[in-house]
Amino acid sequence: MLKFAFAFALSVAAGSAVAAPQIGAPAPAFTGAASNGETISLEQFRGENVVLEWTNHDCPFVRKHYETGNMQATQQTADAAGAVWITIISSAPGKQGYVSAEEANALTASRAAEPDYVVLDPSGEIGMAYAAKTTPHMFVIDKAGTLRYDGAIDDKPSANHATVEGATNYLLAALDSVVAGEEVAVTRTKPYGCSVKYGNEN
Repeated sequence: MLKFAFAFALSVAAGSAVAAPQIGAPAPAFTGAASNGETISLEQFRGENVVLEWTNHDCPFVRKHYETGNMQATQQTADAAGAVWITIISSAPGKQGYVSAEEANALTASRAAEPDYVVLDPSGEIGMAYAAKTTPHMFVIDKAGTLRYDGAIDDKPSANHATVEGATNYLLAALDSVVAGEEVAVTRTKPYGCSVKYGNEN
């Protein structure tokens, strides 16, 4: 069953909002107040593998993955592996990709996307804690709360829809290794896409 969480009041517990989180170290903690009254936090998913996806529906790189069904298929595969998928929107008010809770919900439904939660981060606190740079930008966190992957969804840094076919999905490769209890071969890659539209940008 899909659970859509829209965070308005967000607090982030992280050592630095500038430096990228370290692979093999605890992932930056965050807590979000959902529109349905539920409070969600990274800590509540301890014991489960977690995928974080930064998104902006107007970004052509994001559109490539959703319009081809690649992101939805990746979400389905992650779900089948027992992972919790949290989509995060860090676009600030007035910036490209900013949406209300209702608009985010409509987008999820219209694209047949399958995140477990959609979190709105208009302040950019969560995004900056993770040093999220682009949309998409993906992270894998293991059951112990340790960051295991940070980077691109795949090895085709293009907005061309045709490049989805034959691409190596770094995210799923990392998740597969985490689920198997193995070391992740490729732990960090350069994320590609549109820049995250934080409020401090012009």
